Amino acid sequence: MIAVVFILLVLGLFLGMHVLGYGGAEGLPILPILLVLAVFCAFFAAGIYIGAALGVLGILMGFAFSDRPFWTFLGQTVWGPSSSFVLVSVPLFLLMGEILLRAGLSERLYRALNVWLDRLPGGLLHTNIVASGVFSAISGSSVATAAAMGNVAMPFFQGRGYDPKMVMGSLAAGGALGNLIPPGITFIIYALITETSVGALYLAALGPALLVVAFFILVILLKRHAAPPPGPPIPLGQKLRALVGLIPTLLLIFVVLGTIYAGLATPTESAALGVVAALGIAVVERRFSFRMLHQSAEATARNTAMIGLILLGAYVLNYVITLLGIPQMMAQAVAELPLPPWVIMLLIIGFYLALGTFMEGFSMIITTIPVIFPVVMALGYDPIWFGVVVTMLVEIALISPPDGTVLYVLQGMRRDGRPIGDVFAGVLPFVAVYILAIIVIMVFPGIALWLPSVAGP
Repeated sequence: MIAVVFILLVLGLFLGMHVLGYGGAEGLPILPILLVLAVFCAFFAAGIYIGAALGVLGILMGFAFSDRPFWTFLGQTVWGPSSSFVLVSVPLFLLMGEILLRAGLSERLYRALNVWLDRLPGGLLHTNIVASGVFSAISGSSVATAAAMGNVAMPFFQGRGYDPKMVMGSLAAGGALGNLIPPGITFIIYALITETSVGALYLAALGPALLVVAFFILVILLKRHAAPPPGPPIPLGQKLRALVGLIPTLLLIFVVLGTIYAGLATPTESAALGVVAALGIAVVERRFSFRMLHQSAEATARNTAMIGLILLGAYVLNYVITLLGIPQMMAQAVAELPLPPWVIMLLIIGFYLALGTFMEGFSMIITTIPVIFPVVMALGYDPIWFGVVVTMLVEIALISPPDGTVLYVLQGMRRDGRPIGDVFAGVLPFVAVYILAIIVIMVFPGIALWLPSVAGP
C-alpha cells in the first residue's frame, strides 16, 4: 500500500513538471533529470520489486519528457524481446541446472575432483573452485552453482580444521564463475540487448574464465595456512576409478558447448539438447521421478518469471530513454571529453563496482547496458570484449558485500550458526583478484578476443 501511494505521489510530481513545460525530447533540463535519478533510487529504497520499478519509472519518464504518444508502442516494445528465439534458451538452461541439481551430479563431480586435488596445499579449497568451474559449464547460473556446490561441499569440511572464512569465501568465488563460464545466462541477455553473437561471447569468455580460476587458486595457495596439512597419498588406481564420476559431466558439457562451438546448434537448440541429456543422466542415476521433474519445472518457472518481468520492465524504460535520445547524448558528451578512452573505461568499471554493492547483478546489466553500451562503442572498444568485462562485473556484484546474492545463498545453507561476517571476510581476497583479472584483460584484450578472431564468423 505504501508503495502504491508513493508511485501516485511521484506520478503527480511528473505530471506537474510536464504541465510546467519540462516535456520534450530536446534539451532536457538538469533538474528533472536529477529528480528522475532521485526517484530511481527511492524506488529501490522503498523495496518496490525491480521489474515493476523499472517499468513504472519508464512510463513516468515518458509522460514527463516525451511529446510523442509513446504508450501506443509499449505493446510492441514488450512483445519484441519476449518472443525472441534466443531468450528461449534461458528457461531451458535453468531447467537443465535444476534437473542436474536433483540428479546428484554435483556430488559425483565433487567427490571425483576431490580425489585428485586433496593433496595440493589448500586441499578441499581447490576442489571448491575447480568443481564450481566445471559445474558452471552445465548450469549457466552463479546462484545455481553456489547452491549446488555449497550443499555438497559443506559436509566435507566439518571437523577437518579448515578456516570457515576461507571455506565460505572459496565457495562464493566458485559460485561467481557460474555466469562467466559458458553457457552463462548473462551473455544471452547481453547479446539480446546489444545484438551481438552469443557464440562469439562464449568463445571470448574462455580465456578470462581460465585466468580468474588461476587467480582464485593462487589466493588459496597464498593462504594455505587456512587448511590442514595434506593427507596420505592416494593410490593411482583409486584416482583413475574416480574419473568415472566425471563422465556424465563431461558428456553434458560436450552436448551443450560442443554443439555450439562446432556450429551444429544455436545456443537455444543446445539448451534443449542439454535438458534431454540431463533427463537421461537422471534416469541412469535412478534419480528421475515425476515429482523431481515437477519440482524442477516449478523452480524454473519461478526464476524465468522473475527474469522475464525484470527484462520487460527494463525494455519499457530503455525504450523511453532511447526515444528521448539520452544514450546518444551521453555517447557524444563522453566522446568529447579530454580524457583517453582507458580512463573513461576505468570510470565505467568503477561505476559498476559501486552499483554492484547494493544492486542485484542481473538487474544491473539490464538497466544500464542500453545507456552504457553506446558510450563504450563511441570510445572504440569491441562489443564482444565489453560483454565479457561487464559479465565479470556482474559476477563481482554477486559476491560483493553487503548485498551479494551468492553470499546470502551460502549463509542460508550453513548449520554452524556462525555470522555472515565470515562469508564477507572470506570472499574479499577473491573479489580483489577478480578486479585484478579485469585490469589484466583491459591491458591484454587478446585474452578475450583471440579465440573469436580465430574461429571467425
